[in-house]
Amino acid sequence: MLNISSHSIRSKIKADELPSLVKVEAKKSGRTPIILFSIIGFICFVFMFFPWTQNVRAKGKITTLLPEQRPQALQCIIDGRIEKWFVQEGDFVKKGDTILYISETKDEYFDPQLLGRTEQQLKSKEMSVVSYMEKIKALDARIDATVQNRLLKIKQAKNKIQQATYKVQSDSIDVISYKTNYKIAQDQYVRLQELYKEGLKSLTDLEKREASLQKTQSQLISAENKLLSSRNQLINAQVELNSIDAKFKNEIAKAESDKFTAMSSMYDAEAVVTKLQNQYSNYSVRTGLYYITAPQDVYITKLKSAGIGETVKKGEEIVSVMPANYQLAVELYVKPMDLPLILKGQKVRIQFDGWPAIVFSGWPNVAHGTYGGLVYGMDNSISANGKYRILVQPDPEDFAWPSALRVGSASNNMLLLQDVPIWYELWRQINGFPPDYYDVKNETSSKKSK
Repeated sequence: MLNISSHSIRSKIKADELPSLVKVEAKKSGRTPIILFSIIGFICFVFMFFPWTQNVRAKGKITTLLPEQRPQALQCIIDGRIEKWFVQEGDFVKKGDTILYISETKDEYFDPQLLGRTEQQLKSKEMSVVSYMEKIKALDARIDATVQNRLLKIKQAKNKIQQATYKVQSDSIDVISYKTNYKIAQDQYVRLQELYKEGLKSLTDLEKREASLQKTQSQLISAENKLLSSRNQLINAQVELNSIDAKFKNEIAKAESDKFTAMSSMYDAEAVVTKLQNQYSNYSVRTGLYYITAPQDVYITKLKSAGIGETVKKGEEIVSVMPANYQLAVELYVKPMDLPLILKGQKVRIQFDGWPAIVFSGWPNVAHGTYGGLVYGMDNSISANGKYRILVQPDPEDFAWPSALRVGSASNNMLLLQDVPIWYELWRQINGFPPDYYDVKNETSSKKSK
């Protein structure tokens, strides 16, 4: 009993007849709780120094690492009419295999011989270009011949001028000579006339001298006429030279004009050829667009325009596909306050939907069903949900991700930060401090140096 009251009844109770009371009073239980609480306190104290991995929790979903590996929709590049499907939903299609055939709906492409006729027009215009080129060559040859002929004609005319010049010089000398003879004959006639008056000479001698004077005068006049004729021939030769030069310049100018006209026509024909070549290439490419093929190895997921005879417009989605070869990644979103704590190459523990895991926050290494990942990249701009997108790739040093994962599945992620004691983490949580910031590169380099 407790023996609290001053009026004890111990003397009135026969303890020997009450064995339970004897056992209770005999048992010393006061030290047991103290020992028990001491052990628990010691364990908790030691537990406070256990390592704790700080982390950032975030929801995410499975995607692909490269954009061309994500689900996509094939679009119709031209307006057309569905004629035949070569696949159905769920089929595996290799790169280049035909998925769909469509026919033309625009009347300007209805002609079944469109390519052949366009090619024929192209060849005709190309021959026209060749013809103009040959005409230009002929005109060039004509111009060269005219230039050579002009040079020869000008040289010939200059020779005539030179001859006329020499003739003028020769006739000028003759005129001077005849003038001298005429003057001498005139002086002799005057002297003979004086001698006749004095009676020293006969009338016959005077008449002979007068006849000789007239003959000399006649020769002078003839020489002067000949000089004037030579000068006239010189002028005619000069006029002929100018006429030849002007004539050949006119012919050359006309040939060059014809050449430039032919060149202009050739350039116009070349422009038409280029336009027809472009048109022919467009028709050829458009013909190839009637068959819609797989851009890579894909699985057909959904046919959006399935009816035979149904028309599809340019840019309209006709079939959804999923690439057969892809590299999985996890797309998760973190709060802006956690973004400075995340770096490329940082480790991430991932729990995929469909693979249950017992997750111990702070001890990711003992969590069953989680898989490793590394931060591959992060967006520099905030997303529409007010968070930043982080892309995580598989960790090559960890277990491989399950092969049954599919794009679009959800995941629960833990971005691992600094390892700290539990007491420090409790102190941080109580005070509302953010997790410790650390550099993955520096930590990796320090581990390698150790």
